[in-house]
Amino acid sequence: MDQVYDTAGKDTGDKFTFVKLDTVASEKIDAPRYSYWRSVARQFFSSKVAIGMLLLLLIIMGFSFIQPLFSGYDFMDTESINDFGARYNWPSLGQWFGTDANGQSLFDVVWAGARTSIAVGVLATVINTVIGVIVGAIWGSSKAVDKFMIEIYNVVSNVPVLLIVIVLSYAFGSGFWNLLFAMCATSWISTAYFIRVQVMIRRDSEYNLASKALGTRSVRLITRNILPYLISVIVTDISRSMPSFISYEVFLSYLGVGLSANVPSLGRVIAKYTSNITNYPYLFWIPVIVLALVTVSMYIVGQALADASDPRTHR
Repeated sequence: MDQVYDTAGKDTGDKFTFVKLDTVASEKIDAPRYSYWRSVARQFFSSKVAIGMLLLLLIIMGFSFIQPLFSGYDFMDTESINDFGARYNWPSLGQWFGTDANGQSLFDVVWAGARTSIAVGVLATVINTVIGVIVGAIWGSSKAVDKFMIEIYNVVSNVPVLLIVIVLSYAFGSGFWNLLFAMCATSWISTAYFIRVQVMIRRDSEYNLASKALGTRSVRLITRNILPYLISVIVTDISRSMPSFISYEVFLSYLGVGLSANVPSLGRVIAKYTSNITNYPYLFWIPVIVLALVTVSMYIVGQALADASDPRTHR
């Protein structure tokens, strides 16, 4: 210990001590840890609207996939059709959504139909997104593939998607998997074109050109340098596609195309109760409201997740 003196030359006593230099501690950088998915979660849950819509979507999903398992609902059941006391009961504490002409609980009808519509929309979105991202990544990185695929896109994009789905549904007949195939047959091309444009924008950036000049293979360039930066735009595309496919299924089922007659869906339920819109309006409007809640909540949650997955919004 050495004596320490102030500017006036007076002894300050033992107030100060010398410490040894820690070379390891001096090399550490004092910066907060950054986790991409933690930042995504923080940004997403900072929105009260997103949280509310997510809770609403989870409730709808819960009713759609759990309630039919316990209700034992059969779309073609007419056992209570002659029980006039069970028919056309308005919504009450005993029957939350009321009953229909067959004496069946509309609560069971709606959630059984929602399960089918949501399943079709989710599966169609997943299939189209996976195929579209893979093909789009190859399409945007290969000039030879680009020349071939752009001609297919020019032909397919000039035909309305809904028209193609209707024609294929009539051609292959009714059925869940037939309808799913009709929805996925050409819809992935628009997703692939969207990814192709995004890949081409980032493909020629200075960083990727330098990485390619150093010998990085195209597959690694796409999977490590390009696709991770497209999470936000892919989620945005999903948030638009899922409600659209649900709307396609509802419209086709309303027309009596796509699903089999014994398979309930929101479109088939709405079509069934359209004739009751004046005398028993709850039979028509409750399925319509559930459909609106499904599509709107999916879209808002998807958009909020897309914004949250953009690194530029992270603090």
